[in-house]
Amino acid sequence: MPNTALLTQSFSRVPKGSGSKELPERYKYLNRKTAAEGIVMLKNENSLLPLKNENVAVFGRVQLDYFYVGNGSGGDVRYPYLVNLMQGIEGRINYNKELAAVYLEWCEQNPAEYSIEWAKWTTHHPEMPLCEEAMKKSATSDIAIAIIGRCAGEDADTTLEQGSFYLTDAETAMLDKVTAAFRKTILIINSGNIIDFSWYKKYEGKIGALLYVWQGGMESGNAIADVLTGAENPGGKLPTAIAYHYEDYPTAKNFGNMDYNNYEEDVFVGYRYFETFAKEAVLFPFGYGLSYTSFSIDPADVKPQMGEDICVQVKVKNMGVMAGTEVVQVYYSAPQGVLGKPVVALAAFGKTKLLAPGEEQTLSLNFPLYFMASYDDAGKTGNKSAYVLEAGDYIIYAGNSSRNIRKAGTVTISELTLHTQLQEAAALDPACGFKRLTTDHTLTKKYEDIPTRTVDLKERILDNLPKEIPQTTGNDYTLSDVKCGKITLEDFVATLNMQELEALTRGDFIMHSKLGAPGNAGVFGGVIESLREKGVVPVTASDGPSGLRLEVFSALLPCGLALSSTWNTELIKELATYQGEELNTKGSHVILAPGMNILRDPLCGRNFEYYAEDPILSGKIAAAMVQGLQTHGKSACPKHFAANNQESNRRINDSRISERALREIYLRGFEICVKEAAPKNLMTSYNRINGVWGHYHYELCTIILREEWGYTGNILTDWWMQKAQDPNFPALTNDAYRIRAQVDVLMPGGHDHYSTDGDGSLLKSYEKEGGITLAEIQRSAVNNLKFNLGIE
Repeated sequence: MPNTALLTQSFSRVPKGSGSKELPERYKYLNRKTAAEGIVMLKNENSLLPLKNENVAVFGRVQLDYFYVGNGSGGDVRYPYLVNLMQGIEGRINYNKELAAVYLEWCEQNPAEYSIEWAKWTTHHPEMPLCEEAMKKSATSDIAIAIIGRCAGEDADTTLEQGSFYLTDAETAMLDKVTAAFRKTILIINSGNIIDFSWYKKYEGKIGALLYVWQGGMESGNAIADVLTGAENPGGKLPTAIAYHYEDYPTAKNFGNMDYNNYEEDVFVGYRYFETFAKEAVLFPFGYGLSYTSFSIDPADVKPQMGEDICVQVKVKNMGVMAGTEVVQVYYSAPQGVLGKPVVALAAFGKTKLLAPGEEQTLSLNFPLYFMASYDDAGKTGNKSAYVLEAGDYIIYAGNSSRNIRKAGTVTISELTLHTQLQEAAALDPACGFKRLTTDHTLTKKYEDIPTRTVDLKERILDNLPKEIPQTTGNDYTLSDVKCGKITLEDFVATLNMQELEALTRGDFIMHSKLGAPGNAGVFGGVIESLREKGVVPVTASDGPSGLRLEVFSALLPCGLALSSTWNTELIKELATYQGEELNTKGSHVILAPGMNILRDPLCGRNFEYYAEDPILSGKIAAAMVQGLQTHGKSACPKHFAANNQESNRRINDSRISERALREIYLRGFEICVKEAAPKNLMTSYNRINGVWGHYHYELCTIILREEWGYTGNILTDWWMQKAQDPNFPALTNDAYRIRAQVDVLMPGGHDHYSTDGDGSLLKSYEKEGGITLAEIQRSAVNNLKFNLGIE
């Protein structure tokens, strides 16, 4: 019999937790349900799945040495338990015990090693060579299951090497031997990132079923078993297209550069590129995923609604013999005018309830006309820095992937329409110009110069400085006086001295602050005694996207890609509601999640934390997470704002992007999340965006986020902020520079970066001619205190 000690092994790199391991049963169920619903079935020839009473031979050491989540701050959760594949199928699937014993013995003698060195993460475990004895022991089984695992993480991208993006020779040898010995083989891929699929054609007639199970958190094994047995009908859909070769991705030649990456593909990211220019390169399209049943999807009606919304009604019927859910995806095709556009783009989606065989449901899916508008950053339409709708027919489609869609109707725009006039913001520096991809009605690749900056940033800032709150003395007000309505928040801020104002613009000096719950990522708010005496609470901030990262046991959630693969916002919201309750019970106020950067390239090491290559899907899933997390009065903190699409040299790397691509692709998800869910905190990114670090980016944080989108919350830096001097205002360095951008709170991270009193740059600048103003410092103090007021 299998050795239970090995079957319950854990990540050696994650410290043990403290406190109770108990979780609400509904919370555990939701973790399991989400992990199962996020599994994407990519192939199921001759209805090989679900399994019935067959005897199964399980190959691959990942059956025991499973990857439950990625590495870094988004993964190091002190989980209460883990369920690997063999634990999940125990008692539910008839598996070959002799073969399992061979793997068990080999894994005991060759234990998995998990690197604990930062950014030197374990990407795979060396596979057990399949000897003649193992193959003999498996000969009595009817079906083979092979499992391959991968992992990546923060500060280190996936590499084009075996054991990372590519299969190892040992893994290939395993597949060769297994597919040669068995007529029926199921392949499970356990990875939080997309891996190479150039091997797929070799095994096309040999692998009968293929499941991408991602990294499902603590309930991984149970979730996989639920799908394998048919207890759960897989309802997952791909949040990113999968191509045959890495070189097929439009970003391949502009990813991984150390100093900067030119976003040459522009708005043609992921499926937008493939559906327009390279359909043949796609193995599995965006939004694709199979079910154990089949559905008819019949678009019934498309019509404009009040407030410029478009409503698409779609009738879905279960045509098979098993209950299941279907994801209806609505796409649009815009006319090719002077602004080149992708052939299709996602506009809305919805998931049916569990439909019994023969049962129907009509979904009404709404989306704003704004989603179909294009941003004219060059003035080609005569409307520079504006969202416009070029004249023509906007074809609306409905289906269940970017490739499998039917025409639902047409929205006709009779003439060029100015939808929203904005102002140039965050445009590319003229010294960094390059050509971007575009097209026309012929759908051939064309390249054009990216429009560059024309606005004087210094003048813009000086014209937009806030008014100061006159300082007062002699009042002993506390924040509770604001809560009860005795005074205004501005009245309270007026009483604060410069040391207190400065303290409100930064966190405590180190992670694991003694002012917060043990294991915290940092503390801000009441970080000095005088502020605490005035009722300002020390705010505990905790990682992360896959679970609450404190010293106590906390639920390990499915990774971001598993969550988004459900395409189920209601399920995600309920799961996040329980995580929000966990914040309450375990002493944290802010969870540094969700991670929601766009999956620009499959090699980004942190893709497991993120949601999609599409901003609509990313934004809607993130909004559901934020709504759930904030149900109990605490706060989410979406990150990383913005264009954090590479981990290698992330603190220096410059994401060079057209203003159009920035707005339509890399900011749109954040915009949806901010407008629909109102996160109380938000985190900037490490990287530069068109030459300016995220934590100094006035046009991103003040012009776009606050003024255009109406964000009224608090903005945090990521940890270990890059030091710099403002090129437009020499008297501003570091903290003063970011306060001018209205990035309110520095989260320093450690003694090696800042002392207990910060680095002094803010107050030094205040004392200099042309330095930071009192009004700007007060403005950030107000933003910080607004959140503090809501803490119970």
